[in-house]
Amino acid sequence: MLNKQDLQKCIHCGLCLQACPTYVSTGQEAESPRGRIYLMRQVYEGRIGWAQARPSIDACMGCLGCQTACPSGVPYAKLLEAARAEVERYARTPLQRFVRKRAISTFTNPARLRLLLQLGRAFGIRRVPRWIAKRLGASETAVQLPPLPARTPPFQTVYPASGTPKARVGLLLGCAQRVLFDRVHRATIGMLTLAGYEVHVPRGQGCCGALWVHNGYPQEARRNAHRLFQAFRAMDYIVVNAAGCGATMKEYGLLFQGTPLQADAEAFARRVRDVHELLYESDLPDPKRDDSLCVTYHDACHLAHAQGIRHQPRALLQRLSGLKLVEMEGAEMCCGSAGIYNLLQPRLARDALQRKVRHIRETGATLVASANPGCTLWIRQGLREAELPIEVLHPVEILAKAYGVMP
Repeated sequence: MLNKQDLQKCIHCGLCLQACPTYVSTGQEAESPRGRIYLMRQVYEGRIGWAQARPSIDACMGCLGCQTACPSGVPYAKLLEAARAEVERYARTPLQRFVRKRAISTFTNPARLRLLLQLGRAFGIRRVPRWIAKRLGASETAVQLPPLPARTPPFQTVYPASGTPKARVGLLLGCAQRVLFDRVHRATIGMLTLAGYEVHVPRGQGCCGALWVHNGYPQEARRNAHRLFQAFRAMDYIVVNAAGCGATMKEYGLLFQGTPLQADAEAFARRVRDVHELLYESDLPDPKRDDSLCVTYHDACHLAHAQGIRHQPRALLQRLSGLKLVEMEGAEMCCGSAGIYNLLQPRLARDALQRKVRHIRETGATLVASANPGCTLWIRQGLREAELPIEVLHPVEILAKAYGVMP
C-alpha cells in the first residue's frame, strides 16, 4: 500500500528530471518521477483511479536514477512497487494479468526459458513474435532473441578456496543468468576461490523474485524468496553477480515487512553481497595476464542506484595495468532493458538504448563492462544494430581472464 508520508516527501524541486530517462525522451511531466508521484497522490486522495495513472506508471523504467538525485530522500522504489501492485490489482483485466504473469513465469524459469530459445532457433525466429508483444500490451516488438549458449557441465556443489577459506559463500544462479551467462558464474567462482572463499552452489535454489516484485506481484516474489531462505541457510554470505537480483535480495526486509518472516528476511538480506563487494575487499594476487584493453563501464541501475555500488567494479578493473578505463557520458542512465521493460515499452526502451550506444561509441572503447544480464543483452543488441564491433562482458569475466581463472 502507498504511504502518505512517503508521498509527501516529494517537494517537486525538479532535480530528478534530468536523471529520468523517460522524461529526457519525452519532456512530459507525467513521464517524470515527480509527475508519477503526483498521480499516485491523486489516486491516494481519491481524485482519480489507477486506470488513469496506469500509462505513466507502466512507462517508468524503475531505474531509480531519481532516487539518487533526490535531495529529500523520497523512497521512489518503495512507492513504485506499491503503485504497480495496485495497478495490477485494480487497473488490469484478468486476461491481462494472466498473460503478464505467464510471461514473467517463463523468464524466471530456466527450463522454460531454454525451451523458448530452442524453439525460436529451430523455427528461425529472431525477435520476440509480434503477437506476444501485443498480448503484453506493446504496439511493436523490439527485442531480439539471444543465441542460446551450448550446455556446459553442471556446477559442483562445492568449490574449495585457494588456501585457508575465509568464509563460505553461496552463489545465486538466478534465471536468465543461469541459462545465458554460464561463463559469468564460472568466472565468479574462479575469482572468489582465488580470493579465499569456499563457494557453494546450493541445490533447490530458484528465482529471487526480482521480476515479480518490480512488476507488481509481491506475493509471487515472497514465494520465490522463501525458497532461497532454505537453500542458503548455512552460508556466511550469499553472493550475486546480477544487479537486479542483488538489489531485490538486499530489500527482502521491506518485501516481508509486517509478515511472520520479516526477521528471517532481514537476516538473509544482511548476508547478501554483490560479487564486486567481496572481491574489492580481498587481497588478490597479481594478474597473470596484462592485455591491452580499452574499456568503458556501464552502471547497471540496480547496482549503482539501488545498491550504491559504483567505485568497486571500476577499482577492480583498474588493478589491471594494461586496461584503460574510459568513462562514458551518462554511464548511470538506464539503457532501457529494465527487466522486461523493453518488451512492454519498446519505443521508450529503444530510445534509451540508442542514447546508450551513442555514448559508448563516443568513448572509442572496444569493450563494455556491464554487471547485469538484461543490460548486457540489450546493449549487445544495440551495438549489433549500429554495426559496432564492441564486445560486452561482465567485469568478473574480464578479471577472471586476467587472473588466469577463466575456465
